[in-house]
Amino acid sequence: MGYVLAIGATNVDILGTAQGPLRLGDSNPGRIRTTQGGVARNVAENLARLGIDTHLLSVVGDDAFGHSVLAATRQAGVNTQACWVLPGAATSTYLSVHSSDGDMTVAVNDMEILQRVTPALLAQHANALKLAQAVVLDCNLSEESLGWICHLKGNAPIFVDGVSAVKCLRIKPCLGTVHTLKLNQLEAQTFTGLPCNTLIDMQTITQHLHLQGVQQVVISLGAQGVFWSDKGTGSGKLDALLCTVFNTAGAGDALTAGLVYAYLQQWPLHQAASFAQGCAALTLGAPAANHPNLSAAAVTQLLHHIFTTYP
Repeated sequence: MGYVLAIGATNVDILGTAQGPLRLGDSNPGRIRTTQGGVARNVAENLARLGIDTHLLSVVGDDAFGHSVLAATRQAGVNTQACWVLPGAATSTYLSVHSSDGDMTVAVNDMEILQRVTPALLAQHANALKLAQAVVLDCNLSEESLGWICHLKGNAPIFVDGVSAVKCLRIKPCLGTVHTLKLNQLEAQTFTGLPCNTLIDMQTITQHLHLQGVQQVVISLGAQGVFWSDKGTGSGKLDALLCTVFNTAGAGDALTAGLVYAYLQQWPLHQAASFAQGCAALTLGAPAANHPNLSAAAVTQLLHHIFTTYP
């Protein structure tokens, strides 16, 4: 089996969680944690923990944050040889504040360094892109860079994480090259200009995306589960799994990683979506954006516990 290449953001996440009700405009007692993050980096770590040979192509600054996040990523099993350490640049940093139930209330991101990921820089790893078995992109990259990657890649399927309602629009010109597109409800609505509230709405949205060339679409519905649609085999909705929520950071990245893993196992999308939900459910119970004990066996065990008929 070849490797998966994840391209996009590597962040340091600074997460603050209030102990009680969050009071805006005031100092709130709570806990503050600093962990590694970034959508592409999180997906890469999750895939490595699932046993997939995974390479990360990203940028960090030549600073304490940059060196520490790369070291932690390597320790998790990710190949970081394609990452650049840029002198004079600050490592991408994501600062979020969460209520006591784990839901994010507000966040600020400083991701200016990602503007340095240009086609000229990416061209240094053109062969790695062409030889990958699958490519994962996050829409933190510029529209120009996303377009360059999509048109250069070989036969590898492209998996795209929309990241946000604003940033997901950057992949729109390249939809015909995307195999799997993972969006949340707001992103799906913004991306298509169509409502995304009912099952009929979601079917309409996914059919719209299929007509533009996307083979698989997965819409994350948060506490309501996921909606999946395969261009060739149909669609369906899965209810959310009951789980303990420590914080919601990273759950969407775990979902994306689960979809990639399942594709490599040649599973149908309905089974892939179920496995991906298991990855997200485990991650929701972790204090950071990645669960240190994530594995294919752990996810399967969780799903067997919930569904006695799980394969």
